[in-house]
Amino acid sequence: MFLGEDLIVWLVLAFGGAMLAGNVLALVRPRGEERAPVVRTVAMAAVGGVAAVWALVSLVGG
Repeated sequence: MFLGEDLIVWLVLAFGGAMLAGNVLALVRPRGEERAPVVRTVAMAAVGGVAAVWALVSLVGG
């Protein structure tokens, strides 16, 4: 397979980690005067965290 058998898992790890980090940083250090919507930001950070953990478990376990 092109770029290895675990390509999709690495991509899920990258996107999940980016979602988690970006949303947490949006809550901690908002740009300008506006704050991010808290509920949506926390929900998207949780989705990214779950995806990143799933990818890590898949890479370690298999």
